Amino acid sequence: MNNSYDARPPEDIQRGPAPDPTDRRFSEIKRWVEELLDQRPIDLKSASEDASFRRYFRAMGGDRSYIVMDAPPGRETLAPFVRAARRFLAIGLNVPEILDADHGRGFLLLSDLGSDTYLQHLNTATADRLYGDALGALLVLQVGTHTDPHGFPAYSASLLHQEMELFRDWYLARHLQQTLSPGQNEVLDRTFASLISHARAQPQVWVHRDYHSRNLMVTPSNNPGVLDFQDAVVGPVTYDLVSLLKDCYIAWPPEQVEEWTMGYFQLARQSGLPIDVDEARFQEWFDRMGVQRHLKVLGIFARLYHRDGKVNYLQDLPQVHHYLVETCGRYQDLHPLRRLLERFPPPGL
Repeated sequence: MNNSYDARPPEDIQRGPAPDPTDRRFSEIKRWVEELLDQRPIDLKSASEDASFRRYFRAMGGDRSYIVMDAPPGRETLAPFVRAARRFLAIGLNVPEILDADHGRGFLLLSDLGSDTYLQHLNTATADRLYGDALGALLVLQVGTHTDPHGFPAYSASLLHQEMELFRDWYLARHLQQTLSPGQNEVLDRTFASLISHARAQPQVWVHRDYHSRNLMVTPSNNPGVLDFQDAVVGPVTYDLVSLLKDCYIAWPPEQVEEWTMGYFQLARQSGLPIDVDEARFQEWFDRMGVQRHLKVLGIFARLYHRDGKVNYLQDLPQVHHYLVETCGRYQDLHPLRRLLERFPPPGL
C-alpha cells in the first residue's frame, strides 16, 4: 500500500532508524551518493517504512536535501517509477525529479518533496483546502490521459480480480483462519464479478493507484507533492477519488465525503472527462469502486503482517472493514457480502 518516503510521525522522521552498518547494499548506496554529490562522508538516514522491498534514504548535500531510492534488482524495478515520474512531471504534477539513476544496481537520486504528509496536517480546519488542492491535482493527472491514453498498463479484469482474491486468501484464510462454505465462496465469486463489471464500465483514465494522505505531501507551491506512483495504470475514473476520500488512515463523516465527491464530479465534467452519467450513478460508481479497493486492502494489510512482519497495518483493519460494511448496506445485491463481513470482523473490533 503505502510507499511514501515520509509516512510516519514527524518524530520518527527526525530520528530515522539508523541503517545497519553491516548492510553491504547500504554501504554501496552510500558510496554511490558520495561520488554523485562529491561529498564525503555523507549522512544517509532512513526516510520510510515501506510496504514493498524498496527503501528510501534522505541525504544532505551542501544546503540541499535529496532522497535516494533503493530498488533491489530481482525484487523491484526502477522502470515503472521512472516512466510515471517523467509523464507526470510533463503534465505539471509536483512529483520528485529524477536527478540520477543506476538502473543496473537499482538506485535513484531524487529531489526531496519534504517531510510534511497530508496525514500529518489534515484536520477540520485544513481539510477543504488540502483536499481542494488534491482534487485539482487528481484532475490534472486524469486529463493527462489525453496525452497518451495507453501510456500505462490497463487495470484489467484479471488484475481487479487478483486483488480481491487477497481478501479471501490473506484476510479470511490466513489472518482469520476461516474456511468458507461453498455458499460463502459463491457470494464472493458473484460479488467480485459484479464489482469488476462496474469498474470496467466507468471511463478509463490514468490512475495513480495509491492516491491518499500518506502519499501526498504538503508543499509551499504546486501543492500537493505526489509520491508512490510507480504502479500507475489506466483504469476506472473513481479509483483514485475513493482512495483519497475514503482513506484507510483517516476518516471523515459520510456527508462530508459525499460533498467532496460531488464537487469533484462537477469539476471533472467541466474539465472534459467523459463522465456522461448523473450524480446518483456517479455516486454508485464511487461506492462500488470503494468496495473493490477495500476488499483488496484488507488482504494486503493482512499479508503485510503475516508475510512481512509489519504489524502496524493491523490497526487500520477496523476502519477499512467499517467502510465495507457501511457501503454494502446501501445496495441490495451487496447485502450478502455485508453479512459475510459482519460474521468475520477484524480481531478485537
